[in-house]
Amino acid sequence: MRRGPVLACLAAAAVLIAGGTWALYGSSWLRVEKVTATGTEVLTPDQVLAAAAVPVGAPLVSVDTDEIEDRVRGRLPRIDSVDVVRAWPHGIGLKVTERKPVLLIKKDANFVEVDASGVRFDTVPKAPVGVPVLELNAKQSPSARRFDEERLLHEAVLVAGSLPEPVAKETLQVKVGSYDSVVLELTRGRTVAWGSGEHSDAKGRALTALLKAAPKAGHFDVSVPTAPAASGS
Repeated sequence: MRRGPVLACLAAAAVLIAGGTWALYGSSWLRVEKVTATGTEVLTPDQVLAAAAVPVGAPLVSVDTDEIEDRVRGRLPRIDSVDVVRAWPHGIGLKVTERKPVLLIKKDANFVEVDASGVRFDTVPKAPVGVPVLELNAKQSPSARRFDEERLLHEAVLVAGSLPEPVAKETLQVKVGSYDSVVLELTRGRTVAWGSGEHSDAKGRALTALLKAAPKAGHFDVSVPTAPAASGS
């Protein structure tokens, strides 16, 4: 077997590998020059870019995308998820998804936003339109020892997160008196007896149907979603 051709092939492969490594890490061809952020609603792209702190000028291949994702979520609690991708030859793209509040907790003059998972992710001075406020009055409830405030908050979030969008926009308050006594305060002075957080999806559908069937009613009861009722006018 001739050693010459083999050695020549090995040398050529080494040159290619060295050249590729230099192109990826040592040259100015494949370095980060542009970083973009999309998907923001409440936040601005500049806030996301500042939190990401992507090293502009670094070799694109060396950028740790997982580290950037962790940094953005850690610095901006409003961010639920972020997808960081390399856009060859010179870009990094960040696609973010913000948390959406389903419930507000009054805190002094401000409001704490809570998402459908029960995460309290931000405090804002003004209540977002179409997001109900929690009113928790369960201290005198017979079930107070068994269901503490955190558990009752979970029930309220479960209810608020299951409301169909048209109903959610008309819901001003979610009142919790006990585990199985959740009441909604709607616009125009209307009330809804919801019961517990169980079967909330079915209750949401039942309430939607009731609102259409009895638009002038003042009180709705969906605590038993298979037998909903409307009364008053």
